[in-house]
Amino acid sequence: MINVKSGRPGENPRAAMARGFTLIELMIALTILGILIGLVAPSFNNAALGGKLSSFASSLVASTQIARSEAIKRNAVVTVCASEDGTTCGSSGGWEKGWIVVLADGTVLQRQQELPSEFRIDEASDIDTLDFPPSVVGATTAAFTVCRATPVGKQNRVVTVTASGSTRVTQNTATSCP
Repeated sequence: MINVKSGRPGENPRAAMARGFTLIELMIALTILGILIGLVAPSFNNAALGGKLSSFASSLVASTQIARSEAIKRNAVVTVCASEDGTTCGSSGGWEKGWIVVLADGTVLQRQQELPSEFRIDEASDIDTLDFPPSVVGATTAAFTVCRATPVGKQNRVVTVTASGSTRVTQNTATSCP
């Protein structure tokens, strides 16, 4: 039996017509795909934001831990301070411009570069330096809020430094960036 439409022997005429997708079916599939991507994209953005905030908070924690251990090891005060130039303490832009871990003689042990412009680090008491003595207690206490300033985000990380020099990071979603 030869099919009249396709000219192929043994082919069913309906099978010859049922190949591929119609334009309407393709448009519906693309519309559904677009809606699904639109629903999933914000969760990816929040996950990426949370990762960046955690990374910046962890960098600050690492610097305080280095300062604390070096103070004990060297039996001298070690300071963590905001620094724009990466060599001396002092920053007109705050902690987000970067910070250093420095000895009393000015030797820089660690440098942290400036954060991307949309992020901010705010210290509740406007402290520019954290001093870590070689003793168990006496470190400068502080509470840093690491957040996204533009556009304002609802996710924050709060880095708390206690008088013993220990640190902890907590997640805060109740407030926006100060």
